[in-house]
Amino acid sequence: MSHSLIKQSGQAQFATASDGSLNISVPIRLGRKESHTVIKRTDGSAFVPAHDATPTTLQMCLARAFKYQQMIDSGQMKTLGEIAKAEGVDKAYLSRLASFTTLAPDIVAAILDDKLPPHVTFFNLTSGTPMLWDEQRALVWSRTSSDCSTA
Repeated sequence: MSHSLIKQSGQAQFATASDGSLNISVPIRLGRKESHTVIKRTDGSAFVPAHDATPTTLQMCLARAFKYQQMIDSGQMKTLGEIAKAEGVDKAYLSRLASFTTLAPDIVAAILDDKLPPHVTFFNLTSGTPMLWDEQRALVWSRTSSDCSTA
């Protein structure tokens, strides 16, 4: 495994803007070291984020879904079959993953913020998910997993 290493490569510069805000410019250099990003402060100590930066499974699925949709929208790929072959994944998985691109914006935000109810799974979001956002919300924000899986 490797980390990204970000090193300061010069002195920080501070400038006060006319509106009173402070602009800070810190020259940095990026490097790789094992499996995570490391940001070094001016005193040489490492900055460690307060939260776990590891994406959840649903966050990764959402990112992949929009990545694959962008590949089709841009003309880079023409079909899910082409993407499946290029990415080495199952076409059926890609078809299910595509439903993430039609989720209501508040559901997408809940995925990104890791605030979905615990009963909501990949299967719930990709199996018979309604196209209407109000119906999606009713399924996602229901109180039991049995409510969520009925579509």
